[in-house]
Amino acid sequence: MLTDTLNIAVTKTEESRLATTDFDNLPFGRTFSDHMFIADYEGGEWKNFQIVPYGEIGLSPAISALHYGQAFFEGIKAYKHADGRIAIFRPEKNAERSNASAERLCMPQIPVEMYLQALSAIVEIDKDWVPSKEGHSLYIRPFMFATDPYLGVTPSETYKFIILTGPVGPYFSKNLKVKIETSFSRASDGGFGFAKAAGNYGGSMLPARRATEEGFDQLIWTDSREHAYIEELGAANIMFMIDGKVITPSTRDTILKGVTRDTVLTLAKSWGIEVEERRVSVAEILSAIKEGRITDAFGAGTAATIAHIAEIGHEGEVYTLPDPAKREFSNRVLQTLNAIRYGRAADEFNWNYFVG
Repeated sequence: MLTDTLNIAVTKTEESRLATTDFDNLPFGRTFSDHMFIADYEGGEWKNFQIVPYGEIGLSPAISALHYGQAFFEGIKAYKHADGRIAIFRPEKNAERSNASAERLCMPQIPVEMYLQALSAIVEIDKDWVPSKEGHSLYIRPFMFATDPYLGVTPSETYKFIILTGPVGPYFSKNLKVKIETSFSRASDGGFGFAKAAGNYGGSMLPARRATEEGFDQLIWTDSREHAYIEELGAANIMFMIDGKVITPSTRDTILKGVTRDTVLTLAKSWGIEVEERRVSVAEILSAIKEGRITDAFGAGTAATIAHIAEIGHEGEVYTLPDPAKREFSNRVLQTLNAIRYGRAADEFNWNYFVG
C-alpha cells in the first residue's frame, strides 16, 4: 500500500456525506469529499503525514501566509474508467510545476514521489466520490502555505501541504465571450506569473469583475508593458487555429506552463498539425478574425478542459468567431482527451496514473 510507504496515519470520518451529496448538481469547487491529506514541514523535512476527515484547521492569525503571501496551489483531476479503475491525469506534471512555484516563492520542494503517493492515498480512500458521468471528475486541489506565526518579511521555516478533493461537473457551461484586457495586468516580466501563486489570483479579481459587469465571461490577459501581446485567459491557457496551424503564446515568466496546454500540443503534433509557440500579438489576432483566417479559438486548462471562445471583445468592439459546434480541431481534442481520461481509448502517452 502507498500509505505504508509514506507512513500516513489515517483517521476515517465517522459519518460519510456521500449519501447526501447530489451528484447531478455539482457547482465547481463547492462540494468536498470526506477526507483531506495534511503534511507539515518542520526542521528541514516533511513529516506528520495524515489523512483526516475534511474540516476546519486551527491556525495562528499571525501566520506569514496571511500577511506576506507565501502560498500556491495546483489543480488536478481523477477520472473513473469503464472498468471501475480510477486514474489521475498527468499528476507528475503538476508535481513539477508545484516545485517551480515553491522555488520562486522561497518555499520547500516536495519530492515528486511523495507528491504522487499523497495524491494516490487521498484519492484511493475517497474513490467512491469519483463521478462516473461524462464531463464529470474528481477535482484535486493540492496547496502549500507558510505557517510561521511571525510578522516579519522573511521566508517561513514551517509550512503545511494539504490536498482537498471534490466531485465536479463542467467548469464552464457555455461557450465564452471574452475581453482582451488593455489596462490591468495579471503578471509582469521578472515576476511570478508562471507560478500558481495565490497572489496572482487575488490581483486578477477586480478586472475580472469589471469584465463580468460588461457582459464578458473571462479576460484575455496581455503583456504588462504594452498590452500588445496575448498571454492567457483568466482560467486557462489560450490557443488559436490560424491558417491551419495551432498557435499559442510561448510560456515565459508571465505565463503558466499548463498541463492541458502541453497535452493539446502533444496531440496536435502527433496528428501532424503544425504548432507554433511564440509571441502572439493582439493586432495579429484581430486581423486574422477580420480576414476569416481563424477557424478555432479556445482555452485549455485542467478545470476548463477545452473551453470554446465564441466572441472576443477589444476596445468596445466585439468580434464573432466561427461556430464552436463546427470546429474540427478543438472538438477532436476534447473527444480524444475524454476517451483517454475515461479509459475508452488507448493511452499511448501513458498519461493516466492509476490509483490502487
